[in-house]
Amino acid sequence: MATPETFSSIKPRDVVIPNAKALADRSALRFQVNRDPKNMYAQTRFIGTGATRVLGGDNKVPGEHFTFSTMVLPVPCEGSSQVHRNSEEAFFIPKGGKGCLSVERLGEKVAAVPIERDIASVPAGAYCGLHNNGFEEALMFVTIASLTPVTHTYSEDHLMATIKR
Repeated sequence: MATPETFSSIKPRDVVIPNAKALADRSALRFQVNRDPKNMYAQTRFIGTGATRVLGGDNKVPGEHFTFSTMVLPVPCEGSSQVHRNSEEAFFIPKGGKGCLSVERLGEKVAAVPIERDIASVPAGAYCGLHNNGFEEALMFVTIASLTPVTHTYSEDHLMATIKR
């Protein structure tokens, strides 16, 4: 009879449950709104920093290799085309939709109109942007996965590319 595998035990310090309700943060990406109001949306971070590098507060679980957040997308709004060079992104739409998700990589462009319960995966190094042109606020779950997500950058010809942060 084979010897059963043993696993290290999970210790209480290995499990993190936030003490406070996570709140929508409209300040993390405020620099975009300051440049163009159509970029007004909020992010609620649950695991990690969402690649924004916003630190502090006890309303999120630390993330080592991925982040999980919810984007709150009012009507109308735009999420400027951006790239996470070393990170894959996944988007799930639990509420709303009727917007446009556009992806560009290696000169190839794809656009889709996701609706509620749709999911999209964007590979590392692909530019991704979105618009909420629907009739209601939309929610989008976002996961960014990498060993170490880097802060996103914009295409050289985009209005946001000239902003220093």
